[in-house]
Amino acid sequence: MDVRGTVAEGFEPVRDAFVRNFEVLGDRGAAVAVYRDGRKVVDLWGGTRDAEGTEPWTEGTAQIVRSATKGVAAAVPLLLHQRGLLDLDAPVGSYWPEFKTGGKERILVRDVLAHRAGIPALDRGLSAAEAADGVSGARAVAAQQPFWEPGTEHGYHAQTYSWLLSELVLRATGRTVGSVLAEEIAEPLGLEFWIGLPETEAHRVGRVAPVEPPESAGMLRTRPRRNVSEAYADPDSLTRRAFAAIAPLPDENDPAYRAAELPASNGIGTARALARFYGATIGVVEDGARIFTPATTELAGREHSAGPDRVLVVNTRFGPGYMLHGPASPLLSPASFGHPGRGGSLAFADPEAGIGFGYVTNALAKSVTADPRAQALVRALKSALSTR
Repeated sequence: MDVRGTVAEGFEPVRDAFVRNFEVLGDRGAAVAVYRDGRKVVDLWGGTRDAEGTEPWTEGTAQIVRSATKGVAAAVPLLLHQRGLLDLDAPVGSYWPEFKTGGKERILVRDVLAHRAGIPALDRGLSAAEAADGVSGARAVAAQQPFWEPGTEHGYHAQTYSWLLSELVLRATGRTVGSVLAEEIAEPLGLEFWIGLPETEAHRVGRVAPVEPPESAGMLRTRPRRNVSEAYADPDSLTRRAFAAIAPLPDENDPAYRAAELPASNGIGTARALARFYGATIGVVEDGARIFTPATTELAGREHSAGPDRVLVVNTRFGPGYMLHGPASPLLSPASFGHPGRGGSLAFADPEAGIGFGYVTNALAKSVTADPRAQALVRALKSALSTR
């Protein structure tokens, strides 16, 4: 495998694991990047830009990262909170009056961010066009009755998070999540990351495709627990309904889908951008830029939800917008916060180790929160840090 890029001395185990992902775990095209104490120490890419193609992945290739988008999008409400423009303890209805129906009057902004709002699914799934039109999704979640008493339990809002977050930010600021991200975070930090891909950047984005893990993966081919498998197989389960809030599933290679603003699922960027982003959430990166104050960094990693997840059917932990380290989504340490993307992508920060990490791939596996390729890279990073 012709892997390109750079690795700082001491971080060679990450390169070795990245190469092995192609040789053993079936990666087709991918990139990984790591920031340590604000300095880039890993920046690697390899394979092809299309999962089923031959054109090589280049330094500027970007990919859709699915739910890893959620962690980047979460910086928008936290930044607004940091500036006094969004109160996490205010009812959602104080910003969005139409939301105050069907038992949702007491849902707080922080409930939405921590997947405690009780609206992970819709009584009627939206088409891809409706999901992307900027109106239908907000109307649907405003009309939806909760599936449990809001604030008492949590369950992953796989798709509805898009419309809940988008409308909250729009009502609080008059701006979209994608525009705030672009103007207040991505541009100042020089990030190659978009929620709502501009037409001018479409040429650099590779095509994604589903893949099966190769037989050579051997013992690394894992089988989910029976109750998890049953939840995904049952069309009436809350699990299936949550992921089917857009039905049928959209074509993630469709230019119209990529141009939409869906902060739960369609962010597009480079591994380098994700690592730099998370590095800037916990401190100052190379040129003096940062996103969060220390108080907001502490808030991002503070546990808001923990235990049985009504949707994912495993124990999960969430902060305000971020998935936290745990058995269902192992990150670097208990201090880590970030977000995986279904199919492989992963990005997170670890304030104790000073790490910002990003991994993106075009080979979409069946993994939801703990992809073997991403986990191999995290283990390699942990090994590298243990010797420094």
